[in-house]
Amino acid sequence: MVDDAFTGVEGRLGVTAACRLTGRSRATHYRRLQPPPPRRPRSPRVQPAALTAEERAAVLELMNRDEYAELPPAQIWARELDAGRYHCSVSTMYRILRERGQSGERRRQATHPAKTVPELVATAPSQVFTWDITKTAGPAKGIWQGHCMKRLRHVCV
Repeated sequence: MVDDAFTGVEGRLGVTAACRLTGRSRATHYRRLQPPPPRRPRSPRVQPAALTAEERAAVLELMNRDEYAELPPAQIWARELDAGRYHCSVSTMYRILRERGQSGERRRQATHPAKTVPELVATAPSQVFTWDITKTAGPAKGIWQGHCMKRLRHVCV
C-alpha cells in the first residue's frame, strides 16, 4: 500500500519529497532498489588444531586418574606442564569435562542422611509441653503478644 503510493508520487515530486510524504526513509528506498544477493550456505569448518577423538579420550582419562580426580583442570594442567607434558589448554579441559557431564565439583563430597523432624507423642494427657515462640500482632504497630506455655491435651497414637 505504501509502495503503491510511493511510486505514484515519486515520478512527480522526486525521491526525497516522496519519502517525506509517505514516511519512508531514503535508505529503505534505495535498499529496496538493490536488495543484497541471497547468502550462500556456509560449509562447516573444522579447527585445524582441534583435538581428535582419541586425544580427547586420553585427556579425559588423564583427568579421571586417581591422583587428579579431585583437582580442578587448571591444577591438572599446571602439574602436567611441570612434568614436561602438554596435552591441551585449560579451557579445552573444561570443555571436555562439560561434554561428559563432569564439570561440577570434582572433590568427593560428604553425604549426610536426611534430617528427621522431631515428633512429640503423648499417650496420655499432660505428657508433652511445648514453648510457643511465635509472635502475634498486638493492639498497635510494633507491639507483639508475649510468649506463652501451651499444653497439648491429648494426642494419642
